[in-house]
Amino acid sequence: MLATLTSTDATVGTNDLPLVVDLDGTLTPTDTLAESVVRLTKEHPWNSLAVPFWLLQGRAVLKARVAERTQLPVATLPLRQDLVDYLRNEKARGRKLMLATAAHRSIAEPFADRLDVFDTVLASDENTNLKGRTKLAAIQQHYPQGFVYAGDSKADLPIWSHANRAILVGTSRKVTDEVRGKTVIEREFVSEGPKWKVWMRALRVHQWAKNLLLFVPLLTGFGFFEPERLLAVLLAFIAFSLAASATYLVNDLWDIDSDRVHLRKRHRPFASGKIGIGQGVGVAGLLLCTSLAVASAVSLQFAGMLVLYLVMTSAYSWTLKRYVLVDVVMLSVLYTLRILAGSVAAHMATTSWLLAFSIFVFISLALVKRCSELVSLQQCGKQEAHGRDYQVSDLAVLWPLGCAASMASIVVFGLYISVPETRMLYARDELLWIAALGLVYWQARLWIKTSRGEMHDDPLVFAIRDAGSRVTVMAILALILVSRFIKF
Repeated sequence: MLATLTSTDATVGTNDLPLVVDLDGTLTPTDTLAESVVRLTKEHPWNSLAVPFWLLQGRAVLKARVAERTQLPVATLPLRQDLVDYLRNEKARGRKLMLATAAHRSIAEPFADRLDVFDTVLASDENTNLKGRTKLAAIQQHYPQGFVYAGDSKADLPIWSHANRAILVGTSRKVTDEVRGKTVIEREFVSEGPKWKVWMRALRVHQWAKNLLLFVPLLTGFGFFEPERLLAVLLAFIAFSLAASATYLVNDLWDIDSDRVHLRKRHRPFASGKIGIGQGVGVAGLLLCTSLAVASAVSLQFAGMLVLYLVMTSAYSWTLKRYVLVDVVMLSVLYTLRILAGSVAAHMATTSWLLAFSIFVFISLALVKRCSELVSLQQCGKQEAHGRDYQVSDLAVLWPLGCAASMASIVVFGLYISVPETRMLYARDELLWIAALGLVYWQARLWIKTSRGEMHDDPLVFAIRDAGSRVTVMAILALILVSRFIKF
């Protein structure tokens, strides 16, 4: 059996042969064609409808037509840094390097310029899709004396079978075994960590906690002891959570360019290339269909609420989030919509008190999110948020606006405590004033943490991780239950 060369013996023998490197999935973990189609859809949605017809004419024509209408920002594409470092070392050693890719020339050449290590670039054009055996023939024409090939997938097997040696980059076990049986392995670059952890990040499972708002009508109406209502809201929670994960996947694909220039968001699974765009689209579609099926099992009215949520969150993600303060209002509406959806699922009425309180609380939390991002930019010496109409100077307005919304929610809660209807519902309604003080403390804590630059991008994630927030919120809920049921 042919042996695999380790890092200590990687410079012997045929290592002086030219090194040919693939682009998609190898030098960059992403698929440049898929990224180009996503970008085309954003910039020219009507042109994107022609994609299936271009594909019928062949992938070479498809790539050329897409390249004519949109330019991929090559400078921000993620890199397989360990491979790039290896290539730079080989270049310094005097080795000839070639970039040979099925990507269109308009992508390949700027990418080669970015790395500045390649002597030659082979890429697709309108007449040729440089993949598989077509790529092999082009490489052999340039290097008839032999070559070493670096690739990542099953499509590279015909090239590896004729290469003198192989470099494997994140290949599956099946592909690795097949190459190992035919070609000497010069070097292997293994992918990082379990894939399921990356998917959990992409699906934002921790964000499902937001959908606990669906249970608020059961809490305020004290309907937890009715099994039918509880089951309906549990199913509603599942439907909303699956739908939310589907929208997170789509939104991350939509925002992939702006995420790559963000301090923290550039590490997201799609922005970093850890999950492929095609995989993301497929999983998003599956989750969406499943969520609609579960929602329909709850009731058609609830399914309608879920569709409304999907329309509104899509409008927010694709357009409205770019406009100053409009995004804040939309976020508060989307949170409040979850409470209304819970009311529909449980067949329980929602009071105007609850809606008013919710709107002000969620406006405050949305402003915490925006202020936190601007504080981070300020600490980095930047003045504007990429992809959003916010500037660091806006903090002078956003701070008081957010604090005012927080206090407005407390005022609404205090007025609710004072009305006769509340006294009829609670055994010890005066305990609700202590809960009001807890709300003051909790919201003030969020704003103080934000001003110190200690707030997470998402206030909900911070509240879950922050011990002070957890204790305060649980104490508030306990006080509400005690004031309702216990007389002393």
